[in-house]
This record gives sequence, C-alpha cells and structure tokens, in this order.
Amino acid sequence: MRLTSTNERQAGFMPALLALNKIWVFRIVTATLVGIFCLDRATGSAPVQHLYYLPIILSGLVFGSRGGVWSAVAAIACYHFANNELTFDRLGQTDGVQVALFLAVGAVAGRVSTDARKIHRLALTDDLTGLRNLRSFEAELGRLVAWSRKTGLPLAMLAFDVDRLKALNDQHGHLAGSEAVRTVGRIVGAQFGPDAIACRYGGDEFALALLYATEEAAEQQARDLCKAVQAEAPVLLGRVWPAGTLSISVGVASRGFRTAPPGDPGRTVEEEGEDLFRAADEALYRAKANGRNRVEVACHADDAIRTDRA
Repeated sequence: MRLTSTNERQAGFMPALLALNKIWVFRIVTATLVGIFCLDRATGSAPVQHLYYLPIILSGLVFGSRGGVWSAVAAIACYHFANNELTFDRLGQTDGVQVALFLAVGAVAGRVSTDARKIHRLALTDDLTGLRNLRSFEAELGRLVAWSRKTGLPLAMLAFDVDRLKALNDQHGHLAGSEAVRTVGRIVGAQFGPDAIACRYGGDEFALALLYATEEAAEQQARDLCKAVQAEAPVLLGRVWPAGTLSISVGVASRGFRTAPPGDPGRTVEEEGEDLFRAADEALYRAKANGRNRVEVACHADDAIRTDRA
C-alpha cells in the first residue's frame, strides 16, 4: 500500500528560493551591492546601474516587502554616493524615476514573495483540518526516515480514524461529519509538538509520524490522543455535544532504521516509510475489528501484536 499513487516530489523555483538560508542571502545581497557600487563609481555607466535591481529583487523575494524596500534604500544610497554629482535635493527627472523604480521593484518583489509563501503554505495544508496534506506528509516522512536511518533514532507512526463517522453522516448529515473530522484535527494539532508531523490522508483517516518516539512512548501518546478525543465536547451543527460523542481507533508502528533490513540493503527511504505506514495501518484495521476506541501496536512485522484498550 503506497501513501500516494506516484513518487512525484514538489519542485519549483519559488519553494527552493524561499528555503534559502537567510544569513547567506543577506551576505550575498550586501556583497553584490558593494560590488555594483564599486563598478558604478568607476564607470558611471547606466547598464552597470541597472544591476542594482538584482540584489533588490533577491532581497524582496527572500525577506519580503520590508527586506525589498530596505535593499532598495541601500541601492539608492550606493547609486548617489557612486555618482558624486548627484545629491538628494537635486534629482533630475531621470534620477527621480530611477529612485522610484528601485523602491517599486523592492515592494513588488516583496509582495510576490509574500503571495508565494501563502500559496506554498496552502499547497502543503489540508483545508479541513489545517494539518499537512498527504503530499507534504509523504515528503517529510521520507526525510524523517532518512534521518532515523542515519542516526539510529526511533521513528514511530500512528494511523487512526474517527469511529462510526458513517453513522454520524447518515443520521446528522455530512456537515456534522466534517466538523467532527475538523475537531479531531484540531486536537491532534494541540496534542503534538514540533517533532511530529500529521496529515489527513482520507475522509476521516489520519497519519502521524513521531521522531524520537520509542514504541512505549508512541503507544502512550496514542492512548493520550484517544482520551483527549473522547473527553472533547465537540461543537457540531452549532450546538455542543456531550463528551464521548467522538472516539478514534489507533494503530501504532515503531521501527529503527540504523541499518537496512538483512539481505535487502538497497531499500529506499520511500520503501521504508511505506512499510512503517503499512504496519500502522494494519494495526488500525485490527483496532477497528476488535471493538474501536482502542490502540493496537505492531512493533515489528514478525512480532505478536499487543492490544490495549484506550
């Protein structure tokens, strides 16, 4: 069972640009401005002066509107100090246009960066719950598996869904079901810290990866999540429902990845991640079959599955 039907990865110029180290970008922008200033002072050439747009645009894209404007101000200062005959109180028409363009380009580049960040964030987010979407989760899981294999740190997976959601949909409508799923997503976001990544990968199905979590720790966190969901008094269809209205079933799998499995040293991080997800998903099916509102742990493929009522 694959997390997705393809192995495509998110790619593109803007996501890569937004991920650049800001300290290095600041150094590059500063060095570029100094270099252009020296060339401008030596030549006074209009083509050289047009190069000021490069650090302005880069700064705006990486640091946003404020960074773009500040870079434009620095470029304006460099432009005037490089040309001694220009003063701020004696700007010709051409020079005034140049200054205005510097500021406009910085502001526009910053706005483009802000919009790109919003679009990028939306592309990684599930609309209903605010958690990651499946594609984003798959990419992050691959990185976590690679890190776990490199360091030998444990990595756990929780697969869970909302119990009897179909009955809720049938009796009260799909809006109530959607609000129930949103409620569970909110609880998941509140329960887990930055070492966890969570996504909704189906109508009411969730996956959660926990770095540094041993089998015992992952099992305990799964139990705590079950209790938190059951203790919630959800607001559905505009009214408060009693605690215990919602419950979840959870499957837990935990494996170490210090070395590849014996006899199969060529397994990829994607395959290791799929194995981990598959083990948790199978444990989830057992939890559903054995009564729901419970946690089942499948530590290793060859181990007996232990069950614990949440």
